[in-house]
Amino acid sequence: MKTGVLLINLGTPDSPSTSDVRKYLTQFLNDPRVIDINPIGRFILVNGIIVPFRSSKSAKLYEKIWTKEGSPLLINSIKQKELLQKELGESFVVELGMRYQSPSIESAIEKLKSSNVNQIIAIPLYPQYATSSTTSSIEETNRILKKWKNHPPIKFIENFFDDEGFINACVEKANKYNLNDYDYFIFSYHGLPERQITKASAEFSDGSCKIGSCCDSITDKNRLCYRANCFATTRALVKKLNIPEGKHTSTFQSRLDDKWLKPYSDKVVEEKAKEGKKKMLVFSPAFVADCLETIYEIGIEYQEIFTEHGGKKIQLVESLNDSPKWIEALKKMVLSVK
Repeated sequence: MKTGVLLINLGTPDSPSTSDVRKYLTQFLNDPRVIDINPIGRFILVNGIIVPFRSSKSAKLYEKIWTKEGSPLLINSIKQKELLQKELGESFVVELGMRYQSPSIESAIEKLKSSNVNQIIAIPLYPQYATSSTTSSIEETNRILKKWKNHPPIKFIENFFDDEGFINACVEKANKYNLNDYDYFIFSYHGLPERQITKASAEFSDGSCKIGSCCDSITDKNRLCYRANCFATTRALVKKLNIPEGKHTSTFQSRLDDKWLKPYSDKVVEEKAKEGKKKMLVFSPAFVADCLETIYEIGIEYQEIFTEHGGKKIQLVESLNDSPKWIEALKKMVLSVK
């Protein structure tokens, strides 16, 4: 009997064409876990405003990061799947599913089904727990499994922000650079609307979240709080890398309005340039595979902002991608599931 391992990532357009980007955005943004407003309002906002006006602009950005092999996110995710399969051996069957677009979670589960696995271990590849990514992926996986008359038991690794193997793999990536060469460090996480944090707090704790100091440590109440998970990741990396207090900030990127988690990454980049910082190292520990948000938003857009305001060099610490330490960390996560 074999154990199935389902790796889940967010997804990517099938190509940088406007039509494929439109399909991706339509599926992604119509997810009620992503835009958590009333269904009629979401339908009008997404299909009448965001998708029609954003698709061509986003397609041009995807063109800038697309490679001959395709989407960097998909290429690196496939490598992770293949390397993990090699590490785990013949007693396991590893498949990859994207929450949006291809390869779908459903296609991955069908492959596990045809391999007659007797249990499934699913890992949404989002280190920090968020309802818009983690919960959405778990719900979609369970929805598909319910189609089986008799599906094998499934266990989810819901987050791994404090997993030692994950942290060590991030540290190894950072150690490619001489940290003494940089005068400031930014840990940039994908942004979320503040309301998603407070809504999750009401469900998973005593509802006391005020987007404040309650996230300064991990407790039973905020174990599933995205903001608290992000800050905990930063604390672990700062400690391992011996980054002095006062030389780093946790920030949030890719905001859509002024009610998203703060501080905003681009504003901090601008602020530090104006303060006289010349070289900054930027981490993106919310991503385990490089994508539009890391390659373009940090590597290109933030470099332009930094230079415009007096800075010289923004250096992105690459995502884990096919790092052997990362694959070993994934292996240990799988083997730790009882």
